[in-house]
Amino acid sequence: MRKGGIRFGLALPAWVWLLVFFVVPIGVVVWYSFGYKPSIFATNANDKLSFDRYIEALSPTFFATFQNTLWVGIAGTVLCLLIGAPVAYWIAVKCAPSRRGMFLALVMVPFWTNFLVRTIGWQIILAPEGWLSHALQFLGVIPGPLGILNTRGAVLLGVVYNYLPLMILPLFVAFDRVSGPLREASKDLGAGSWKTFFRVTVPLAQPGIIAGVLLVYIPLMGDYITATVLGGAKGNMVGQIVASQFQTAQNWALGSAMAVLLILTIALSIGVAALIGWLVTIPIRRSYRLTLEEAR
Repeated sequence: MRKGGIRFGLALPAWVWLLVFFVVPIGVVVWYSFGYKPSIFATNANDKLSFDRYIEALSPTFFATFQNTLWVGIAGTVLCLLIGAPVAYWIAVKCAPSRRGMFLALVMVPFWTNFLVRTIGWQIILAPEGWLSHALQFLGVIPGPLGILNTRGAVLLGVVYNYLPLMILPLFVAFDRVSGPLREASKDLGAGSWKTFFRVTVPLAQPGIIAGVLLVYIPLMGDYITATVLGGAKGNMVGQIVASQFQTAQNWALGSAMAVLLILTIALSIGVAALIGWLVTIPIRRSYRLTLEEAR
């Protein structure tokens, strides 16, 4: 058997898995999105295909939810990157090797608890009658009960807390793979700590940064548990409405159309971000090449 056949055989289970559990379900959702809800007791019919459900999903009411979801997704991902990058860099570079395992375990501690339980925990903390509200009132920080619950800010806080470990772990791996001699060579050539970080460490860690952003942004955009528990009416997200269309309204056609639009929104925003990132990192890549040439 040729090497190509061996490789194909090894990859075949993964391709079958993706086909059965990814491509086929998405194809079914796309097919349902062209249908309609025939009656109050039925969920979907496809005897008459149309784009009416997409037009309905893009109505002003639902379009505002798409905007809110995009805002929360971008802001949450950026906050996770800004918070997670220093933590990951400190664990990978500054922390003693004997203690890295302990700090990585602490990063993973939230994953030991169910996602829903963690989110409900924040609901208890942020409640107007909760201990945090009473403590802030006692200290004179706020004049009345805490009013952040059931707002977009509460949703943003919840998603950053829930998805932050998914940003820290790939960033840690990326920073850990940047060898110390390269940073030392950059400093020997006159570059300071910040210049070394942006001209040497960041370009080499770019694959990990991209992986962390994707690992956070994609599931965050489809999250509906955090929006349901912490957001209320002011923190609606598309995932929450899609779930309600399938489970409560039993309008599978409209829910499928919203799901397809959400997928397209995620893909388009990732494409735009990739283009912007490529344009922004052009001077960084040039600086990195110059640094290597100077080191040689």
